[in-house]
Amino acid sequence: MPIIEITDYHAPELDVYARLTEAQLLNRFEPQKGMFIAESPKVIARALDGGCVPVSILVEKSRMVGESLEVMNRCGDIPVYTAPMDVLTQLTGYQLTRGLLCAMRRPQRPTAASILAASHRVAVLEEVMNPTNLGAIFRSAAALGMDAVLLTPGCSDPLYRRSARVSMGTVFQVPWAFLPEHWLELLQSHGFRTAAMALRDDSYSIDDPRLAQEEKLAVVLGTEGDGLADSTIAHCDYTVKIPMYHGVDSLNVAAASAVAFWQLRRKDNCNG
Repeated sequence: MPIIEITDYHAPELDVYARLTEAQLLNRFEPQKGMFIAESPKVIARALDGGCVPVSILVEKSRMVGESLEVMNRCGDIPVYTAPMDVLTQLTGYQLTRGLLCAMRRPQRPTAASILAASHRVAVLEEVMNPTNLGAIFRSAAALGMDAVLLTPGCSDPLYRRSARVSMGTVFQVPWAFLPEHWLELLQSHGFRTAAMALRDDSYSIDDPRLAQEEKLAVVLGTEGDGLADSTIAHCDYTVKIPMYHGVDSLNVAAASAVAFWQLRRKDNCNG
């Protein structure tokens, strides 16, 4: 790998790390040129395992050892930009987590329809915009038996740097796709029953046995604060709530997702 000491903060090769926004990296007008930043050795390793193509690396000089070096060696003959931490902090505006970043090409995504055809339990996220919550939901989905995560167009992008980092790289392991406008009809056409997570007086308790017995179930979670739209709840097959104690009215969407995924997973699909 060619090691390049950073001396010029304005070098265009560093724009991807220092000056391009997440929206610019996404490149909606030319998605084939889209990129994302993977941060930390574990996240980069899982991105590589998922077939993502690395473009360049930005690494703190003292971190070019151990796990970081192992991951770097998997990336092939790409530029490696390096400098001491104080220099990198000036470049990126904040301290790098674990001192290793990798710019990567955005992979081609499967369609929502192809994902549904191969799944029995999916999470559907409606307008979940906080990247931290999104990453945490993906981590729970991977750990607790969801086959896939499907997102409405207003959701944050799972490959945003913070989302991927919080997910511990599971955004590269769990199949995901953005849904079309009429997504409830798409779910129904693939045989899915839908469970809207919402606190309503007429809600089913999350431990109702009818939910676990559904062959194909979509767990539908709403945006931070407002939750699911009333129209979404009205068109779902079930409205489901997590019983609360001590006067607590609700859980954060990421915490609620973990409870829901565990309780509503397919019981015959757990490995421990």
